[in-house]
Amino acid sequence: QVQLVESGGGLVQAGGSLRLSCAASGRTFSRYAMAWFRQAPGKEREFVATITWIGSITYYADSVKGRFTISRDNAKNTVYLQMNDLKPEDTAVYFCAADASGAIHIGAISYDYWGQGTQVTVAS
Repeated sequence: QVQLVESGGGLVQAGGSLRLSCAASGRTFSRYAMAWFRQAPGKEREFVATITWIGSITYYADSVKGRFTISRDNAKNTVYLQMNDLKPEDTAVYFCAADASGAIHIGAISYDYWGQGTQVTVAS
């Protein structure tokens, strides 16, 4: 069982930056692929970024490529999402997710564990 707790959300002006963190419990965290998803009001949850268990492979949604960076520190059981050049359309609740298989996916259904989410609001 893995528990995920996100933090780092908030209100920021367009063009600003935020770094989200996702702290995981469980001794097997280092074997899990991790991902970030987001959900805006009235919209479906959408894939943002994912990273393999060793951190050697990352993959991003086209909408955030070049602006967001996913990383992880297995010694700290934490995954990060550095968000730069934020835009109003990035406003959403951001969720981290873990896949016990260690493989990266862009479909939410593939992930086994989810955090409660952290709100990111980008003002224009």
